[in-house]
Amino acid sequence: MSQQHTAIAPAQTPTKAKRSAWWRDAVIYQVYPRSFADSNGDGMGDLEGVRSRLPYLRDLGVDAVWLSPFYASPQADAGYDVADYRAVDAMFGNLLDADALIRDAHELGLRIIVDLVPNHSSDQHEWFKRALREGPGSPLRDRYHFRPGKGENGELPPNDWESIFGGPAWTRVDDGEWYLHLFAPEQPDFNWEHPAVGDEFRSILRFWLDMGVDGFRIDVAHGLVKAAGLPDLGSHDQVKLLGNDVMPFFDQDGVHEIYRQWRLILDEYSGERIFVAEAWTPTVERTANYVRPDELHQAFNFQYLSTDWDADELRQVVDRTLEAMRPVGAPSTWVLSNHDVTRHATRFANPPGLGTQIRLAGDRELGLRRARAATLLMLALPGSAYVYQGEELGLPDVVDLPDEVRQDPAYFRGAGQDGFRDGCRVPIPWTREGSSYGFGGGGSWLPQPDGWGELSVEAQTGVPGSTLELYRAALAVRREQPDLGAGDSVEWLRAPEGVLAFRRGEFVCVANTGGESVTTPAYGRVLLASGEVTEADGETKLPADTTVWFTTRP
Repeated sequence: MSQQHTAIAPAQTPTKAKRSAWWRDAVIYQVYPRSFADSNGDGMGDLEGVRSRLPYLRDLGVDAVWLSPFYASPQADAGYDVADYRAVDAMFGNLLDADALIRDAHELGLRIIVDLVPNHSSDQHEWFKRALREGPGSPLRDRYHFRPGKGENGELPPNDWESIFGGPAWTRVDDGEWYLHLFAPEQPDFNWEHPAVGDEFRSILRFWLDMGVDGFRIDVAHGLVKAAGLPDLGSHDQVKLLGNDVMPFFDQDGVHEIYRQWRLILDEYSGERIFVAEAWTPTVERTANYVRPDELHQAFNFQYLSTDWDADELRQVVDRTLEAMRPVGAPSTWVLSNHDVTRHATRFANPPGLGTQIRLAGDRELGLRRARAATLLMLALPGSAYVYQGEELGLPDVVDLPDEVRQDPAYFRGAGQDGFRDGCRVPIPWTREGSSYGFGGGGSWLPQPDGWGELSVEAQTGVPGSTLELYRAALAVRREQPDLGAGDSVEWLRAPEGVLAFRRGEFVCVANTGGESVTTPAYGRVLLASGEVTEADGETKLPADTTVWFTTRP
């Protein structure tokens, strides 16, 4: 599983991405390596597969590529259970493959962001294995959260915390002690109060920075520090409180000193390297704490991702986001899909209020129409945007995977998250034909649905009106229009009910989230639209679930 930690000369920074503070308006493409491209025909995507498809990402028009974990791991949670942070898992390749990928990306003008998982390790991490082997009193146990149990014989967990994946957040070992895992039992939480943990991760940062990576996406950035004494929460169904309430194991103020230390390390390196926080917080104002000037650069905007396709709700979350980020001088970020939620083409195909994990296909045509409109709205907002692999193809979630092929650990825990994340992780289609529609030569680790080939890159390339060509056009316009990209405000315009309209300099975006066509002013020359629009006598007829971009320039 582990690879030798070969010393490799750092790759050069991107040759084409020279603008200052690139991350303030970057479009960042998330690659889930096991589902992107398979180079060796084993049914599992790998780093060489990603490398072979980098020209596609350059031509799509993105600025950076974020790679989900490829570290040495038993894969209990798709690589988010890391056994060795300085090694590449054999299923994905080796360190030389990682080096070649980084170098090729830079030559193409793309930046590389890697996932970092500091909240927990794998139970196969050497520290944890030694902690178990050495027993109670081992200094290695202090690097995790080992505790005696409650009850007459220690048979009860140390507190009432529940795992995000369902069940108790504690597992008892043979010698009677319990250890904390906010996720799967195979993912024991680090104790960030122990200095060795901080020392180790500062070393890990330098290892990958020396390899040439351009930044880190920090997994569970809100979870590293737990409340003193690990107090009981005093409620059940705790997962329902996530992102909505104060939790003793999430969003503790102590995390910010960790990130201030990390920022000092990052700033030693040239090339404008960045940190991106995955931070579920009760409010966007709390999220803003992670991106103060001496901490991280960006934080995912989960409030926006969770918002229904509704003009009033969208305007409120846009305003709150911009207002929260403005005082700390950080860019807002916008995202519609990722590897942990149902793809937005399927979420928007269903009635509102069902959450971000849905097992219903819904109205496919409606979902795609709304997804296309939502994408143009997202890309028009000030700040940085994230694109999840395959959304540029309009891929829906695969909602009918047989239970026997599912691999999401939350599915098998029987509670917590619904456990249907596999549906957004099905390998993407590249060609119309083939055993895995061009993903690789040996099938795919999750079954692809019939008809996947008609959504492939090959089927959509060069086809006017296809979702892929819409994304390519939108990203090209975003680069060309000086009023798009970075910024911290929009000028809202009067619009009919169900319609969002805003101006940014000489650019205007109008999005109809309603179910009926509306007539709005023709604000200028049409740059791009997610569907068919008609103009006459200074007015624009905008169909339901459609977004249009204008420029007031001649």
